Amino acid sequence: QVQLVESGGGLVQAGGSLRLSCAASGNRFSIFAMGWHRQAPGKQRELVAQITSGGNTNIADSVKGRFTISRDNAKNTVYLQMNTLKPEDTAVYYCKIVLQGTLAGYWGQGTQVTVSS
Repeated sequence: QVQLVESGGGLVQAGGSLRLSCAASGNRFSIFAMGWHRQAPGKQRELVAQITSGGNTNIADSVKGRFTISRDNAKNTVYLQMNTLKPEDTAVYYCKIVLQGTLAGYWGQGTQVTVSS
């Protein structure tokens, strides 16, 4: 079993920055990909950014140039640096990991990000 612990959400004014962190723990697992999704009220959950163990990234067009994803493989931790935040970035942000081999996915509990105008 894998556990994910997220941190870093909060309330920020438009134009501000936040950094989200997600640390994975458990027994005998190897991570293929780590990433962040978000879900705003009344909307479907969407991919924000993903990074593989090899460092390849996939960033949503809506956040390109503003958000940066990175990971520390030794710590099984993924980060999302969010700059120039906009009110439309307001959502619950969920960490997700995909394991090597089985490609099983695990979700974090979610962290609220609120951007005021």
